[in-house]
Amino acid sequence: MTNADFWFDPACPFAWITSRWILEVEKVRDINVTWHIMSLAYLNQDKDIPEDYRAFLATAWQPVRVCMAVNEQFGQEKLAEIYTALGTRRHVEKKEFTREVIEDALASVGLPTELADAMDDSSYDEAIKKSHHLGMDQVGNEVGTPTIAFEGQAFFGPVISKAPKGEAAGRLWDGFVLVTEYPYVYELKRARTHELDFS
Repeated sequence: MTNADFWFDPACPFAWITSRWILEVEKVRDINVTWHIMSLAYLNQDKDIPEDYRAFLATAWQPVRVCMAVNEQFGQEKLAEIYTALGTRRHVEKKEFTREVIEDALASVGLPTELADAMDDSSYDEAIKKSHHLGMDQVGNEVGTPTIAFEGQAFFGPVISKAPKGEAAGRLWDGFVLVTEYPYVYELKRARTHELDFS
């Protein structure tokens, strides 16, 4: 059994697609995923970024805080469930992370809607930063999410535009493992020519 740690921000479309892939991998390979929270808002707070991206990040703390509240009070299983519920609403249904949307996501996985109070509760930020650094310090500040760590190593990615299903997901995992076994691999990249496919 391989234990894989996955860092996500619920607002990130790339992490969302990769997370759907690794859930497929769990069905066809002997891996167990542990979910961790990172924050795009925290990662980029001191960086020179475009104004439209900064505007996007202005509300990015809120769903991350809710995820941390769920993790602290209800654990891994519910963290995975709320990530799926939030991600489905944001990336598939194209909804913004309003309080109403977050409350609906919480209710859909059997969690108290009062957890939405965490949206504006900065007391969760230190735990978020600790979780964030646990992942990001392994891969460096010039990357973000998705970040996956397993067997003593960590990588940003894979960044994919559509999540494979079934054995195709397993084969991508096999290739990912094979490439990352070589300790001197740092980057494998090409221009993205396909639109993101959230199906």
